[in-house]
Amino acid sequence: MFELDGLKARPLWQPVLEFWFGDDLTREWPAPFFEQRWFAAGAALDAEIDEQFGGLVDAALYSELVDWESKPLSRLALILLLDQFSRHRYRGQAQAFAGDHRAVTLVNEGLAVGMDARLSWAGRVFFYMPLMHAEDEDLQQRCIDCFERAQAEAPASIADKLADNLRFAREHAQIIQTFGRFPHRNAVLGRESTPAEVAFLETGPRYGQ
Repeated sequence: MFELDGLKARPLWQPVLEFWFGDDLTREWPAPFFEQRWFAAGAALDAEIDEQFGGLVDAALYSELVDWESKPLSRLALILLLDQFSRHRYRGQAQAFAGDHRAVTLVNEGLAVGMDARLSWAGRVFFYMPLMHAEDEDLQQRCIDCFERAQAEAPASIADKLADNLRFAREHAQIIQTFGRFPHRNAVLGRESTPAEVAFLETGPRYGQ
């Protein structure tokens, strides 16, 4: 952050969080508009994220913005760029997953020092999300552990929200236990699907990219 005419300029990470959660990060859960945005897919949202945050996404993917790692809120914004916004900016391209490894590293480092506990409940959900996207059984189990702990600690008013995310985490983990990877990524990553994966893709659940 820097001084501008005696006033503090808004940090670059703040608009990322406002776009995803609204302007009040102290609420138990954001307004429904933002929750709908999280799971929306389509050219309009992709274009909006690309226009507003495309440069920051690329900066994050090129291992820039390292100063964002120091605090829970700015680290969460960096994780969003790497794990969520990259999937919108590069939908249908292998580059959509280019930030996954660094996002997981940021999550694990943050968990080691308790950064997640200093975030809102919705913030914690997206802090853990890179673990849910990981093609690794141990990371999937860690994701489940995180959501189980969050559900146990969350107030009753949002228990259903955390329960839904825990269910999603378990479903993702089951896919990885079965195939060792997410079959719905095979085409964009140039991976050949096995017969079992082809059958799964016809009837099984899939989540985003």
